[in-house]
This record gives sequence, C-alpha cells and structure tokens, in this order.
Amino acid sequence: MEVKVLDFNGKDTGRKVQLSDSVFAIEPNNHAVYLDVKQYLANQRQGTHKAKERAEVAGSTRKIKKQKGTGTARAGSAKNPLFKGGGTVFGPRPRSYSFKLNKNLKRLARKSAFSIKAKESNIIVLEDFNFETPNTKNFINVLKALELENKKSLFVLGDANKNVYLSSRNLKASSVVSSLELSTYAILNANNLVLLESSLEVIEENLSK
Repeated sequence: MEVKVLDFNGKDTGRKVQLSDSVFAIEPNNHAVYLDVKQYLANQRQGTHKAKERAEVAGSTRKIKKQKGTGTARAGSAKNPLFKGGGTVFGPRPRSYSFKLNKNLKRLARKSAFSIKAKESNIIVLEDFNFETPNTKNFINVLKALELENKKSLFVLGDANKNVYLSSRNLKASSVVSSLELSTYAILNANNLVLLESSLEVIEENLSK
C-alpha cells in the first residue's frame, strides 16, 4: 500500500512510500496479538507481593487454652490462621509472572498490530526531523501540525534521537520509541502511529525475516 510522506509541519512533501504488504497488510492473528500483549503486561508486574504465613507471624507458641472442656474447637497457637492476626493460608509469595514466547509468534503479533493500524488508516509517515535542543514546545507544534495534540500517538524513530525523545517525555498522550524498541502493546495502545521514513526500512527488515 502507498502512503504519502508528510513533513513535520504536516504538509504533503509530494512523495509517497510503499509499505510492505507482508508487514502492513496481512490477516491479523488475534491470538498471537493476545499472547504478546499478555506477556508484555506480565513483564511489567513486580511480583513482590508477600503475605506472612503461620510460621512467619510474630507471636507466642503457647497453647492458648486447654484441649478439652471449653465447648469450642481446640486451638494450639495464637498464630492459627483462623484467628485475627494469625498467618495467611496459601498467601501470595514473591514470583515472576514472565513467560516465554517464540520469536516467530512475537513477529507475527507485531505484523498483525501494524496491519490493524493500516486497515484503520491510523498510520502517518513523516520525513525525518530533529531538534537542535530538547524543546517540548517544538514537539507540541509538530503534534498540532499533524492534528494529534488531543490524541494518543506513538512516534517511531529509525534510530535513537535524544533531543526528540526528551522533547516528548513530559507529554502523557505522546511517546517516542526507536524502531528496535517497538512492542505490540505500544502499537495498539496508540490511536495514531507516526512512522519516520528511516524507521520503515528497519521495521520491514526485522519483520520480514
């Protein structure tokens, strides 16, 4: 599919680029997308939750009442999970929520995400640009020129660009990543995907393997 190239002022440069059908026009695999997004979110979990079990609760081990004759159930410790302040039964323990996915599935998931965005006409191709110094106001002007100031957007750079990244860091609705840092979650989480020209070759090369 052909997409026109815009400059950072939002004007048509008169040029068009051909997006690879093998990356931007496949039949999306929803299950692959689900698994890749699930893995991404699982990796964000710290897994540091912890509840004290019976053996870890501070307290006396003295038998709190006699075995028989009380008319209630026998009890041998104040740390019994049935009592207030006692241990937790099968409580959460620190763990890792990460799980493994093979490279081909993750590649398919990213291609599916790109194809979904292309089908929705939510992909913008922008010629490469740079700022002399980090400047949030300049980045906001780019967003306004592209009519994205009130939309969640993801800018994909061909290579890391510190000035552009720092210029966008204070904006909640917009984020900047390099083409090698792309994830299926990031692609789908944005309303609009802004691909700089230099990123297209890297994306298509990585996903066409």
